[in-house]
Amino acid sequence: MTEHLDPSRDRLKHHFAQRVIHQARQVLEVWQRLQRSEWSDAGMAELTEANLRLLRYAERFEQIEHAHLAQSIGTSLDEVVENRGRLNSTLIARLNHAMQRLSRTGLRHSDAFEQTFLPPLRKPVYLALQDAQRAERLAQQLEFFGLAAQALSDERAFRAAITERHPAAIVMDVDFAGAGLELANSLQEGLEQKIPLLFFSHCDTDTPTRLAAVRAGGQEFFTGSLDASSLLERIEVLTHVSQYDPYKVLIVDDSKAQATHTERVLNSAGILTHTLTEPILAMDALAEFQPDLIILDMYMPECNGTELAKVIRHNDRYVSVPIIYLSAEDDLDKQLDAMSEGGDDFLTKPIKPRHLIATVRNRAARARNLKARMVRDSLTGLYNHTHTLQLLDDACYRARREEQPLAFAMLDIDHFKKVNDTYGHPMGDRVIKSLALFLKQRLRKTDHIGRYGGEEFAVVLPDTDEQSALKVLEEIRQRFAEIHYPAQPQDLSCTFSCGIAMLQPSLDGNTLSKRADEALYKAKHGGRNRVELYSGD
Repeated sequence: MTEHLDPSRDRLKHHFAQRVIHQARQVLEVWQRLQRSEWSDAGMAELTEANLRLLRYAERFEQIEHAHLAQSIGTSLDEVVENRGRLNSTLIARLNHAMQRLSRTGLRHSDAFEQTFLPPLRKPVYLALQDAQRAERLAQQLEFFGLAAQALSDERAFRAAITERHPAAIVMDVDFAGAGLELANSLQEGLEQKIPLLFFSHCDTDTPTRLAAVRAGGQEFFTGSLDASSLLERIEVLTHVSQYDPYKVLIVDDSKAQATHTERVLNSAGILTHTLTEPILAMDALAEFQPDLIILDMYMPECNGTELAKVIRHNDRYVSVPIIYLSAEDDLDKQLDAMSEGGDDFLTKPIKPRHLIATVRNRAARARNLKARMVRDSLTGLYNHTHTLQLLDDACYRARREEQPLAFAMLDIDHFKKVNDTYGHPMGDRVIKSLALFLKQRLRKTDHIGRYGGEEFAVVLPDTDEQSALKVLEEIRQRFAEIHYPAQPQDLSCTFSCGIAMLQPSLDGNTLSKRADEALYKAKHGGRNRVELYSGD
């Protein structure tokens, strides 16, 4: 009798868990809106209420992880109230950390909570395809990438799903239920925010059909075959999955009162700040804080702003970090001279808070986009070789200082030349992008993933011991091998080999990467499709 009831209990437990996850998303959506504007009493009240509901649901349905996170968020919000409604960098950082953890709670129960990052606000993708088997197979493949996908068999199921919840995107056969295009048209009517639609046709189609797809809101048109990695890559672009990293600003001003005022204005908009009243400490703070933008006072006793800007610009790592002068200097010629000395903008005190916030946000956003282009590989969007090693050096420094473990892993796709020779370079690129996307979906946000070159990847895993590193990379290896790519005469699947090295007290980043490479070599020569830990023998 008990065995007969177990499946029902599991379904009920899963249903309750979904209720809690849905409420967690509500909290994240409010937080996301607040990140785009100045915090207000109304916004605070809305976030507090959403978090209280999350706490009630989590406690009622015994979702312990969510309950702990809701309590943590609630404590931080209480501190904001005690601080007369003012945010500060400590509270912003604490809230952001809790929100990042909360954004990872839409995981399947088999996934390790701390070892996987799932982008926030992850709604499901609906698959409305004529071929039910194709839809189910594709849904399973998308699941491997950590994305919830639901295959819908007919128009009735489709409309029921839309009524229950709007998806992140819809993949629809133009002939679905005999009227895919008409169904798509009726769906979008009256929606303020259109749902991204990706159309599919088994056969190549004529221009009128494609034109009708565009008019129905189609933003992509696939023909012939659908593979999960290409589809997910396009969905990521269309749905603009948001990151919750607040902008970071270093404020250098010898006046404690002025620095505190600037800090409070930026904190009110959810921007993290670090303040220095001694400019001589700026380079150490840059290395530690890694700001998106620097605000400099023009006139300071130890050195003036333009001199400090020159010192900062001498370091290649900070060449692209925007520098804004904030000063009472109103002489236009002096302002222009200052900007020619490494500055990007000049703001005159006193300045309206909205003006300061808008300038900082716009400059920081452009700087992040520029940096992403400079340090990332164009095919995969992962960090390039040079920047990966830079991140490894930074991680080694922090791990030694904080006495935390650090793992470094190198991965190499097995028999990759054979993939290119047999299926062509476009398929090879697809496999590379697929593994890149898979790693991004499966690893934590605090991990750094790079494309080391060709079919080789590198992963920096801070605060990770050897058993945890082995476990997570072994699971990724197993799951990646289950992905299939449509091809002729038969579908293609790939594997990778991996070598891991752990940071030791006497090691630097260069030696650590050599050890990981030796472990990778051992995995390759030990039969491939395996994970090896450097042992020194």
